Amino acid sequence: MVLAERVSKIKPSPTLAVSAKADKMKADGIDIISFGAGEPDFDTPQNIKDAAINALNQGFTKYTAVDGIQELKDAIINKFQRQNGLTYERKQIIVSCGGKHTIYNIAQALFNNGDEIIIPSPYWVSFPDIVLLADATPVIVTTQEKNEFKILPDELRGAVTPKTKAIILNSPSNPTGTVYTAEELGKIAEIAVEKKLIVISDEIYEEFVYDGLTFTSIASLGKAIKDLTIVVNGVSKAYSMTGWRIGYAAGHPEIISAMSKIQSQSTSNPTSIAQKASVEALMNSHGTVDTMVEEFNRRRKYMAERLNSIDGVSCLKPMGAFYAFPRVSPLYQKRFNGKKIQNSTGLADFLLDAARVAVVPGLAFGDDNHIRLSYATSFKNIEMGMDRIEEAIKQLE
Repeated sequence: MVLAERVSKIKPSPTLAVSAKADKMKADGIDIISFGAGEPDFDTPQNIKDAAINALNQGFTKYTAVDGIQELKDAIINKFQRQNGLTYERKQIIVSCGGKHTIYNIAQALFNNGDEIIIPSPYWVSFPDIVLLADATPVIVTTQEKNEFKILPDELRGAVTPKTKAIILNSPSNPTGTVYTAEELGKIAEIAVEKKLIVISDEIYEEFVYDGLTFTSIASLGKAIKDLTIVVNGVSKAYSMTGWRIGYAAGHPEIISAMSKIQSQSTSNPTSIAQKASVEALMNSHGTVDTMVEEFNRRRKYMAERLNSIDGVSCLKPMGAFYAFPRVSPLYQKRFNGKKIQNSTGLADFLLDAARVAVVPGLAFGDDNHIRLSYATSFKNIEMGMDRIEEAIKQLE
């Protein structure tokens, strides 16, 4: 069978693949601790579930407007104004089936064959593939650990060519936990405005910042950059609603209209009851977010401390999100039972087999010197998992 050429350009999500392998081992009766999942381990707050149940009971189970119900758009507009100092109109908002779907719609609406899209590395695994599916070219700019994995102005400027159309930013970052300051974003904004680059700002981890840091949306740094920015967010992470599949974007009305047109011929509207639940999340659930952030902060500190205590492993303390991204390359070329570990994939396989701990190879994020661990799991699991990793690494020769 001859498949479409675009299928050969992309690869399945490695994070989901790790979770699937770990789940199979669990199903086979093997005790696995998974640090692979990119979703909070907290339940969706009850008031949000109640809002969905009420929507069901009231018969709110039909098609809605393709780009989201007005009530949810208004809740999103209120959120942007309240938390980010950003003012939008309904025509500048679209609701889609998750953050990934939102970014896919952006790419389909904006990118053409020959366009270059700058993506700082390490990056979220889906960014390059979404660009490729739009027939555009991902331009990967490797950031340095000594710079906290942040793209520097000179690095950005050096990557811009006449074909460059956009840059994708993710702050707080998956996988590194990097959070850009307002000053750092301001320098990126200056270049974007000068070069007329569209900025796709993935802010899905906005709520998860630590150590007194303040989250800044690049769109809030002036009218010129706001006009060039498409802000992407959603309810999946902040309200532990990953399975509800609600993401949203705010930006120029012409771009939002184009995204809506594409959505109308693909998924149509996001799930009706999930939209009603998202209104409740955005308007009345911030206290539950604070509780999550406090617990993630406790886990973050512990995991980073334990990782840094292991010979051959070093880890920047993440500033945001709920991931650690330790450097493990000093362990490469070591052996276990005669088998040499050569890269992050090999180390991840070793940890799964020898320690019964699931992690994600850094190669999936564009950096083969690291692995990613999620601390969106119980403190007990983190303690046990760190013990297992430490003991397994001691066995390497």
